[in-house]
Amino acid sequence: MQIGLDSFVATLADPVTGTLVDPVVRLSNLLEEVEMADRVGLDVFGIGEHHREEFLDSAPVILLAAAAARTQQIRLTSAVTVLSAEDPVRVFQNFSTLDLLSKGRAEIVVGRGSFTEAYPLFGLDLQDYDSLFIEKLELLLQIRKELHVTWKGKHRAPLTGQAIFPRPLQNPLPIWIGVGGTPQSFVRAGMLGLPLMVAIIGGQPHRFRPLIESYREAGAKAGHAPEKLKVGIHALGHVAETTKQAGDQYFPGYALMFGQIGRERGWPPISRAQFDAVCGPGGALIIGDPNTVAEKILHYHDVLGGIDRITIQMSPGTLPHPVALKGIELLGTCVAPAVRDKLGILAQRGVAAHSQ
Repeated sequence: MQIGLDSFVATLADPVTGTLVDPVVRLSNLLEEVEMADRVGLDVFGIGEHHREEFLDSAPVILLAAAAARTQQIRLTSAVTVLSAEDPVRVFQNFSTLDLLSKGRAEIVVGRGSFTEAYPLFGLDLQDYDSLFIEKLELLLQIRKELHVTWKGKHRAPLTGQAIFPRPLQNPLPIWIGVGGTPQSFVRAGMLGLPLMVAIIGGQPHRFRPLIESYREAGAKAGHAPEKLKVGIHALGHVAETTKQAGDQYFPGYALMFGQIGRERGWPPISRAQFDAVCGPGGALIIGDPNTVAEKILHYHDVLGGIDRITIQMSPGTLPHPVALKGIELLGTCVAPAVRDKLGILAQRGVAAHSQ
């Protein structure tokens, strides 16, 4: 199983002091976080894409390119690229360039995004929410497959045999589909034979098992080999020396972020009791000491029928930089080895395991 991190590069004010994060400092801290993740042996680091004041990730490929120059092994991916609001030609060119810079470590997770600000920002109609993504994904996959592209659609000028450069080092460039809870999205990813990245940010993970099974069934019916149908999970979490410390460090920023989103969407404020409940053994949040976090990751693997990757978003609000670095260190040096050892033991015993 690959284990890594995602970041939305949050810039919320400190929930205790109210101090705003300097954007220059925040981006410097981000690169130190990626360097730490690489140094402690984590597999992947993803950067999201948002067009909101509280995030600094509106240009994720630039941030990933900076990270590529400062790392050696870790894979670098979007989390997610809002493909509906972007030109697939430029997406491919940007990530192909990243792949060359990183010597073959780039990946793309494409999706429609959980916010809608990008649509009016780039002159798009929200009524085209579904058709934009379907059409642009089709074009992106064709560009990945063919050097000279002939294509015609509704939302972009046609291509009449133009060559798309540069070509990536990896062939094919890895493209994952990022999904939330829409059943059709799971089935579409399976039919296309693309790896799946599922965002689980609340509730209980086991509820996603039927959706993941529908993805695998659709992929099998379309003739795709099981090893192509990888499942990844994006989850929220944090690691500290003790479980209480992890919860105390994470909750203020979590409550601030989801409280702000809740005001926009009509949700009630998050209480500490609700937070603690979702941190429990069956809940979605991966919060605790290294042993607790390892057990929660294994729980995800078990209840979802095997997963190939899990990336943890350690700062939905804000974490002090030294706290974030310590959490990354513990994830890489303590949690990841424990999870891999346990999965290795299960595989030796013949227990079904889909992890790589």
